Amino acid sequence: MPPQRLSFFSSCPRGLEVLLAEELRGVGASALRPAPGGVGFEGDLATCYRANLQSRLATRVLLQIARTPYRNEQDVYDAAYRVPWQQWFTVERSLRVDVTAIRSPLKSLDFITLRIKDAVCDRFRAECDRRPDVDTRTPDVRISAFLDAQHLTLYLDTSGEPLYKRGYRTERGEAPLKENLAAGILALTGWDRKEPLFDPMCGSGSFLIEAAMMALDIAPGSNRRFGFERLLAYDAKLWHGLREAAIAAQKPPCALPIFGSDVAGSELRYADQNLKGAGLHTVVQLGKGDILDVAPPAPEGVMVVNPPYGVRLGEEEALADFYPQLGNALKNRYAGWRCYILSADLELPRRIRLKASKRTVLFNGPLECRLYEYRVIEGSMRRPREQNGASNQGMPE
Repeated sequence: MPPQRLSFFSSCPRGLEVLLAEELRGVGASALRPAPGGVGFEGDLATCYRANLQSRLATRVLLQIARTPYRNEQDVYDAAYRVPWQQWFTVERSLRVDVTAIRSPLKSLDFITLRIKDAVCDRFRAECDRRPDVDTRTPDVRISAFLDAQHLTLYLDTSGEPLYKRGYRTERGEAPLKENLAAGILALTGWDRKEPLFDPMCGSGSFLIEAAMMALDIAPGSNRRFGFERLLAYDAKLWHGLREAAIAAQKPPCALPIFGSDVAGSELRYADQNLKGAGLHTVVQLGKGDILDVAPPAPEGVMVVNPPYGVRLGEEEALADFYPQLGNALKNRYAGWRCYILSADLELPRRIRLKASKRTVLFNGPLECRLYEYRVIEGSMRRPREQNGASNQGMPE
């Protein structure tokens, strides 16, 4: 059995570390240590299970097995060999090793990956007279290694598949937003889970589904399996009790003021299929429409949108025409709304001709983006200076 207090690292999209730390605090984590790309923390098995079950922002929850100084590849092999892997999982389990590094003096991560894999298999051969199979596609157990300039840290991945894979998605559509980044953006908007929420370029429905799950208190991991279920320390009774309690706390599906539209019928079909897969097709209201023409579904609320950007689709000229039209649509139709636009286009504020009240740096995978907040006010076209009010939020730049 593992000790009562364990060390973990939970990864997340960059830009969400502080939010993730607060979320982990809510599931019982202690000694929280935000770092670029995630949060270190301490807890017991129940904390680990709750983090996997309830975190909307985490990508993985990694259990620290060892941390040691190193200087060369042999040091890495020796450190991995010293771990009693047979106490954590059986030789019948297939495995995969992943290595990341920052400022490591070692030149080849592929070679380090191979050396760690050899060390694990050699330790099993010494202890069990057999070595586990390696499966890089669908492994039973994932081992993660992180190297900084001086230390090697070895982890067991308790999540298995990334946590943004909630278990409901049947259709993706083109370039969808990862679910945990969508949930993080919703948290950054300050949406209170009751006010109207509208995504007028909903694509495959990531914002809509995450919002509905939040509003109904649906634990994002309640409909999937986890890597910790394949470890010898797995406590089935504890896990089933936590999962059943989370399911019992869910609110029954009901119509919510969550709205989505898209100009493409194919995207709406993706969104509808994904909503059905999540059991939320009666909760969210979908409709076909162009963001430049569609009327707001309520007098005020929160709009959140992830429009295409030229980096992704190679349509820079089209976007140069689109963004001014989007700014006009917001000014003319969405007074009283808080509008949030995620974009990798740093020229967006100039092109949209609105003054952003807030900019938050986020990463959509490796792509650096900004989440722009626009608080649209009545009569937000620029007027002579002597007629301007004190606030210029939502006004043209």
